[in-house]
Amino acid sequence: MADGEFDLIRRHFSRPAPPGVLGVGDDCALLPTQPGAMAISTDLLVEGRHFFSDVDPAALGHKSLAVNLSDLAAMGAQPAGFVLGLALPRIDHDFLAGFARGMYALADRHACPLIGGDTTRGQDGIVISITIFGTVAPDDALRRDGARPDDDIWVSGCLGDADIALRLLLGEDAFPPGADRSALLAATRRALEWPEPRLALGQGLRGVACAALDISDGLLQDLGHVLTASGVGARVDADAVPVSPAVAALPVPLRRLAALSGGDVYELCFTAAPGSRARVIAAAAAAGVPVTRIGQITAAPGLRLVDASGDPIDPLPHGGYDHFA
Repeated sequence: MADGEFDLIRRHFSRPAPPGVLGVGDDCALLPTQPGAMAISTDLLVEGRHFFSDVDPAALGHKSLAVNLSDLAAMGAQPAGFVLGLALPRIDHDFLAGFARGMYALADRHACPLIGGDTTRGQDGIVISITIFGTVAPDDALRRDGARPDDDIWVSGCLGDADIALRLLLGEDAFPPGADRSALLAATRRALEWPEPRLALGQGLRGVACAALDISDGLLQDLGHVLTASGVGARVDADAVPVSPAVAALPVPLRRLAALSGGDVYELCFTAAPGSRARVIAAAAAAGVPVTRIGQITAAPGLRLVDASGDPIDPLPHGGYDHFA
């Protein structure tokens, strides 16, 4: 039937099966297996909660896959493929063409083919679900439970831009009088809508990093997961956290809030022994991604936040994003 479910799939989401993958179009796709472990992650994006209704469709397609690729990056895994679930209130071919274009461009760049999925009619807005598959040797996988006292704490890229862009798009009154909101949004919006998964860095940190995760809900909240899993604490220099020039120009409380608690970052936070600093820098250079040392793991539990002078910052900025808070 024209413009039905199967026409939608054929028109926007059908490609020849990549080499080695069988069964695409059957009830299951068949991924070739190899020695090691399968890394699997899933993310759900809901219109009105994770993205605005007027988002660029290509940006939405890119981000829908990028947030899943970022999970593989945090484990040091190699992408193998993904499946896509879509709930749509109606068929809009212009939207779907843009969405597919953005999604496939990122998928092709990281050799991560679409191998299946499902579509259905939804009631209230668009819902996107992607489950991604990757491979990694179990002994090489980066996990959250390996941080050790005296480890350095590192982050990749810059933090805070996505949070500032979201606040601007929501019309929040958090900015100083006279701030050029249009210029600030232009400088920060790409980080919110076109995040770059750090796959090459994650793979380069195998055998170097002790623990790692990607920052999706805020640095302090996500680092807290590492501390809990590893049974350690941390001292973090708030003013060492890297930010873009646009965020650096903001008042200190807002800058710190965005960098420490802002979500939608998709940079890596990881720990490594002090003796591995040269190897960390080399892995970052090979991946073409800047990294910054922002603190140290401590044997004493809890997270201590300090400023550039070493003085405690109290109270801490709120921990990060929680869907049900």
